Amino acid sequence: MRGRRPLIEVKDLHVYFYTYAGVVKAINGVSFTIYEGEKFCMVGETGCGKTVISRALTNVVPQPGRIVKGEILYHRDGDVIDILRTNEEGLRKIRGKEIAYIIQDPSSALDPLYQIGYQIGETMLDHGTVNNLKEGLRRAVQLLKNVLMPDPDKRVRNYPHELSGGQRQRAVISMGLSNMPKLLIADEPTSNLDVTVQAQLLELLKRLVEDKGLTLFLITHDMGVVAEMCDRVAVLYAGNIVELAETDTLFKNPKHPYTMGLLKAVPNPQTNIEKLEPIPGTIPNLINPPPGCRFHPRCPYAKQICREREPPLKEIEPGHYVACWLYNGGVNDNER
Repeated sequence: MRGRRPLIEVKDLHVYFYTYAGVVKAINGVSFTIYEGEKFCMVGETGCGKTVISRALTNVVPQPGRIVKGEILYHRDGDVIDILRTNEEGLRKIRGKEIAYIIQDPSSALDPLYQIGYQIGETMLDHGTVNNLKEGLRRAVQLLKNVLMPDPDKRVRNYPHELSGGQRQRAVISMGLSNMPKLLIADEPTSNLDVTVQAQLLELLKRLVEDKGLTLFLITHDMGVVAEMCDRVAVLYAGNIVELAETDTLFKNPKHPYTMGLLKAVPNPQTNIEKLEPIPGTIPNLINPPPGCRFHPRCPYAKQICREREPPLKEIEPGHYVACWLYNGGVNDNER
């Protein structure tokens, strides 16, 4: 993505959760950049910390979580805003207007006591996008039409329980797009939907982002979604980015053993794989994570250095970064 302007820069982010059982080291020194106009994806198993990172971008990590270290820089019209040092009033102007969310469960994003049109219109009214609620309701109909909601004039008067899962998700997408954000964060937006509706919504998101010139940060555990949707992808494991590359590069030439494992566990119609290979083991307990590389207890290539030292994220070819001692000088090629 050289030559493109950064929109969000995350530097050495650490997020811990202070629980009665101990301190959960959920995010462990994550760094990445999202550029203007790109579709950036973060992929990994459930529990790797993807949602925590998305919440940290606007400093809304839920209690008992706390951002203990790092920088999150938001580039806006030539200015650089340090999210973690911006007061609450300044953040309210950014959340929902310039950085908007589509969360995983649309039911929890919609108030069951209010009609869909009112909720979309109120979002615009709060940020000054419309002058009054009547104008907001008119805009809500158009937004629902843009996301291919059937009978949008009728749906604005529906309550959330009167809509199907796919229709609720379309309403949440409309709400996210209502203020024309610079960055749209979609956190597993299709995980609770059937396959047909998933395909429709992904194609809809892709078209909206390209037509409106938005930047998309998509969070998923589905490698098929990554291949279909994204320009670049970061692979997250146990709070660490282990690989970051353009999507085509990652699929054609994966380097990290975890990335290889994810791809081997997904059906590929273009290859004759008789049996899928699951990744053995589970994500470690992040109250007491393993020393060195957090993936080493599950890694078939693990050597002694992997158990002792954490590998840095290193650029092994232009735009392709890997955090693994296989490529950082810790293990010779003939030892793999």
